[in-house]
Amino acid sequence: MSPKPLLGLRFKLLVLVALSLGFAACTAALLYYLAVRYDISILNALAWWFYVRFGRPITLAVAILALFIVYLFVFSHGTIRYLLRITQGVGEIAEGRFDSRIPVRTSDELGVLADRINGMSERLKRSIEEERRTERAKTELVTNVSHDLRTPLTSIVGYLGLIEQDRYRDEVELRHYTGIAYDKSLRLQGLINDLFEYTRTSGGMQLRLSRLNLVEMLGQLAVQFRPQFEQAGVEGVTLFAEKELTVMADGDKLVRVFENLIANAVQYGKDGGRVEIKARREGTEAVAEIVNYGEPLPASAIPLLFDRFYRVEQSRSRHTGGSGLGLAIAKNIVELHRGSISATSGEAGTSFEVRLPIASS
Repeated sequence: MSPKPLLGLRFKLLVLVALSLGFAACTAALLYYLAVRYDISILNALAWWFYVRFGRPITLAVAILALFIVYLFVFSHGTIRYLLRITQGVGEIAEGRFDSRIPVRTSDELGVLADRINGMSERLKRSIEEERRTERAKTELVTNVSHDLRTPLTSIVGYLGLIEQDRYRDEVELRHYTGIAYDKSLRLQGLINDLFEYTRTSGGMQLRLSRLNLVEMLGQLAVQFRPQFEQAGVEGVTLFAEKELTVMADGDKLVRVFENLIANAVQYGKDGGRVEIKARREGTEAVAEIVNYGEPLPASAIPLLFDRFYRVEQSRSRHTGGSGLGLAIAKNIVELHRGSISATSGEAGTSFEVRLPIASS
């Protein structure tokens, strides 16, 4: 918000007029004194001509008026130049040069005007940049969706085409082609479901909130994932510092978050042989942490993990069927719960941490 003017422009103008008038009167008196005292012929002749033609009062008034105009121009020169600078700045902003700034040199209305124009320019700049980012995001979304949907669809059409044209040797090869087409169909279905879910969560969907014990939910998920742990040769460990951490949450949506994190930990951290599911309390927050001890993620990848369609390893994600939307969906859901999600990775393991506000009693 712009500061209130400490010294009003009207008051400054009155001061300028008063000073100009005072200096004009003093100068007129000084000139009259000099003309009389030192007998300056030019001044005497000029004064005498005005005196004879208009009389003394008009002569004095004309002299004072002329001097007043001169002094007013001199005293207001800085203000006029500043006003011209403001006009120039507005013109630059109108031309799209939003980095242009008008110096705030005074504390009067002109200074407030300059400050507000600067603020308007900054808001316009941010708005245009946001619009450009949104446009780029839309283009990127369409491009990525088109590519990711086309890949399995091409395989489905190709193998079904072979079947339709009877280009298989026996029933075994037919079943092989059918199986590949079915697997690609499931991948296509997963991509579409993830895209739909991402669109819903990005639009600020309504949550059905209820009191939920985060420790109990994570314990149930650990039991649910036992077959995946065993199949991957991973030890699933629960480490809960509290017996109960109550949060206000939509259980179905929050389960989606932790299912994604645990599945990722199993899939990409199985070389470490261990996945830890932790929960603790920190101040007014419930903290859930999923840790795996597989190959660390590159430091450059950490800030991008929650971006839509981002994959640390393109080939690995496509081979395993990842859509690149799982973590973006998780982030949207956690933020809808007024929480936060973050990731760290190093020699000590890769950790995904979810923070949620603890529900009041």
